[in-house]
Amino acid sequence: MEKLWLFALIQNISSVKGKDMVRILGNNLSNKKQIYIALTCIYGIGIPTAKNILTQLNIAYNLKVSDLTEQNISELRDLLETEIFKLEGDLKRSISLNIKRLIDINSFRGRRHLKGLPARGQRTRTNNRTSRRQSFFINKK
Repeated sequence: MEKLWLFALIQNISSVKGKDMVRILGNNLSNKKQIYIALTCIYGIGIPTAKNILTQLNIAYNLKVSDLTEQNISELRDLLETEIFKLEGDLKRSISLNIKRLIDINSFRGRRHLKGLPARGQRTRTNNRTSRRQSFFINKK
């Protein structure tokens, strides 16, 4: 029984490997999804940004990732790797530097970030149980 299960698992893996997943900026794009949805797995790209990128490159939104040509993939990769877009590591680094700056100047928002509480005026008396619970553990340490 175990051999049969293992054999089925190996067949599934080989069928996925045969389709050559598209890899952009260190992320694998699923072949089954439409291209504008698949691009959202890249940190910093949402649906509106993905649609803007695709209109710049004259690629249809409803195309599946598996239907893209090599030329489309290379154009997409070249556009995303330019300095126009702040994505992945650069975006995460700039966000963390902004939060660190707020903490260093001891602003209200910086103190809220430090305590792990909402920083934009949300109600915390009855909502935000998760963030309050996490900040409780942060303060104990």
